[in-house]
This record gives sequence, structure tokens and C-alpha cells, in this order.
Amino acid sequence: MLTLVALVSLFIFSALLLQKWSAPKTMDKIPGNLGWPIVGESFSFLSSFSNPAGIFSFMHDRQQRYGKVFKSYVLGRFTVFMTGREAGKILLTGKDGLVSLNLFYTGKQVLGPTSLLQQTGEAHKRLRRLIGEPLSMDGLKKYFPFINSLAVEILDQWCGRRVLVLEEASTFTLKVIGHMIMSLEPSGEDQEKFRGNFKIISSCFASLPFKIPGTAFYRGIKARDRMYAMFDSTIAQRRNGEGLQQDFLGSLLKKHSKENSEGADDDNKLTDKQLKDNILTLLVAGHDTTTAALTWLIKFLGENPAALERLREEHQKIQSSREDGSSLTWSEVNNMPYTLKVINETLRRATILPWFSRKAAQDFDIDGYKIEKGWSVNLDVVSIHHDPEMFPNPEKFDPSRFDEPIKPFSFLGFGSGPRMCPGINLAKLEICVFIHHLVCRYKWSPLEKEDSVQPTLVRMPKNKYPIVVESL
Repeated sequence: MLTLVALVSLFIFSALLLQKWSAPKTMDKIPGNLGWPIVGESFSFLSSFSNPAGIFSFMHDRQQRYGKVFKSYVLGRFTVFMTGREAGKILLTGKDGLVSLNLFYTGKQVLGPTSLLQQTGEAHKRLRRLIGEPLSMDGLKKYFPFINSLAVEILDQWCGRRVLVLEEASTFTLKVIGHMIMSLEPSGEDQEKFRGNFKIISSCFASLPFKIPGTAFYRGIKARDRMYAMFDSTIAQRRNGEGLQQDFLGSLLKKHSKENSEGADDDNKLTDKQLKDNILTLLVAGHDTTTAALTWLIKFLGENPAALERLREEHQKIQSSREDGSSLTWSEVNNMPYTLKVINETLRRATILPWFSRKAAQDFDIDGYKIEKGWSVNLDVVSIHHDPEMFPNPEKFDPSRFDEPIKPFSFLGFGSGPRMCPGINLAKLEICVFIHHLVCRYKWSPLEKEDSVQPTLVRMPKNKYPIVVESL
């Protein structure tokens, strides 16, 4: 027993020494609390994900105690948290190479070293240019008929049913991405494998970084490997002239791919490793955020009948303008001004990405504090989106806030600066199409009132927002 006590005491003493030795001296001047040895405030940080307010509860509690800038130690990192439009401008524009994106260890390992999210400077600009063309409005136009027909197909099954909106939104967005990237059919064995592996990958990003059998991180790595095997098989088939398709992968292979995945640099080509890492990156970035946004939007509309009625009027007017009873057209989906305001207000109110994490690439000052190269710096987006000076009565869902232009860096629904969401056009397209058919056909009622969120990096309703649906 004494031996055990001695060992525990030695461990705690060693941990204290380790933390004291590891903490940057200059961080002493920044208010805050580094928490327990080794783990810091990681448990409080992770537990806040399940709070109805999400990560905002962690931020807000400490902002009340320490101010707009405070330090902490979470998930193995000495971190500075901050908020405000000026902080957003500095951290998101990355002016003069001040900061770079700062993924957690799990994200780095799963997405791979050549992911767009891990590139900086000219390498990031080059990669964004190469993968950005298929996500432009012109590039998305050819996928519109599929997105439109899939939305109708899914909503055909809703009438008179109990629906878990989050599950249905996930199915919709994942099938859209699967089709766009690899021409996967909406149903079938490949689609199910694709969806199954992706859901495991998606669930591992907020896990502890232990690559041990049975852990979420381990399962995520294995699912990633299976997904890459699918990519390898498809790439090989395409190069052999089998199953050629005009999809995202086909576009990248035609324009940018190399025969040798580890060949010399070429500004207009991608290696196979870059292809796979960035296809997975687009999957992760495009699925979770759009799924969450669509779910929150339907929830907020159900809770705000005036906004729903005005939105329905916009879409019924579009529908009634068609003399032949045809379906939604490309020109119509690009002329939905109130719908875009509803999307923006949803992203403000829900703030599905509650913070942006950056790494200082050089020393700089912000709000009177010195930030040193290598420090993790997190921008609290929830506080920016709920600033009563910018958004009076911030808890109210009010799309009219966007009737006039918003001041720069006060709305960050799609990010800002050089790392602004590359899938912004796709997300808006998917939501506009789905919402058009939903509000023109159905009314819905929630089956339970629950404001808790899932313990994931992207904020989603914990109960998946169950509703009962009726025809208009």
C-alpha cells in the first residue's frame, strides 16, 4: 500500500515538474488557469461539448472570470482563447503569415499530411486552386439535376412519418457527395460501405488520441484505410479506362493526376496521395457542416412560424411561376434571396463550428498580449455571433438581420479569409434545393423539445430533431 502511495506521489510530483517546465514563461502574463497536471482543463473542455450551449459554456465561464483573452491547457496544448472582430481579422486573414491552421492530432492523422487543411502559404493556395474548380458554381451546375431528384426522392418518404431530421439530412448530404466524387449510386453495396466507413471516420475527430484497438481513434484510422482502398480501386479502374465518369475524381484525374504517386512536383498536378487526402478532407468538411446546418435550419423554422411563412411564400411564388408544372430549375435556385438570409441566420444562431483553431507562425501582439510562435490560438466564434452590439437580442432567430450588409468579421458562418470554406457554394445549393421541396409540400411539428447538442466538433442536436410530417 505504501509502495502504491509512493508511486502515485512520484507520478504527481513528476507531472507537476513536467508541466512547470513545459509551460511558456511568457504565458504567465496572460490570465487564465492551466488546470491539472498533464490533462489541464481537457475534461472540462470535452464535457462542455454535451452542454446545451456547447463549447460556448467553457468559453463564456472563463471570459467572465478572465476577460476576452485567456489561457488554458487542453488536449495536450497550451492554448490562448480569444474573441472579437479584431481577433477574427488577425487570425482568419493570416496577414503576413501570422498564423496557420491548427488541427488536433487526431485530425492530422486521419486526414493525412497532404490535406488542404494542413498546407500553408503558397502550397495551400496551389492546392486550393487545383481542387476548387469542381466546387465553383459552373462546376456544380452539372450536379444540380441529381441533387434535385435526390431531395424529391428522400422527401417522398416523409409524409405521415416520424422523421429524425439529422439522419435524413446526413443521408442526403452523404449521397450527394458520394455521387459528386465517385459517381456512387444512391443505393447499393458501394454506397453502404462508403457511408459506413465515413460515419466511423467522422465520429473519431473529437476522440482522445490513443491508437489502441477498441478506441474511436483506432476505428477511425482503420475506416480511413478502408476508404482509401476504395479510392485506390476506383482510381486504378479509371486509369484502365473502366467506368469513366464526369465526376470530381474524374476531373482531378484528367487534369492533375500523375502515374507515379510520388513523382516530382508539378504545379498543375496532384499525386495519388494528395488526391486521397483531399477527397477525404472535402468529405469531412462538406458532410458534417451541411448536415448540421440543414437540421438546425429546419428546427429554427419550426420554432419561428413567421420566418417559415415568409420563406414558404418565396418558394411557392417560384413554384407558381412555372406554367408546365416542371421541377426546380438552375436559374430559380440561384434566385432565393430570403432563403440565403435564413441560411446565414441559421449559421449565426447555431454556430455549428464554435471556434477556429490557429497556430502562431511568428510572434505577434493582440489585445495587449504577446503571442509567441508555436502557440495554439483559438477564436471563439459563438461570442462573436452572439454579440448584442452587432446582433440585438442575439438569441432570437431573425433572418432580417441580413437585410443590410454585415460588418466584416462579425459573421463567420463560412469562415473568412484564405481558408474560407471551399464548399460554400455546394452547401448553399444543397440546402436551397432541399428546403424548396420541403416547404412547398409539408408542414411539421417537433416530437420533443430538447436543446442539448452532441459531443462532436460540429454542433448538432443531440436528439437528432425528431418531427412528424404532414402534407400541406
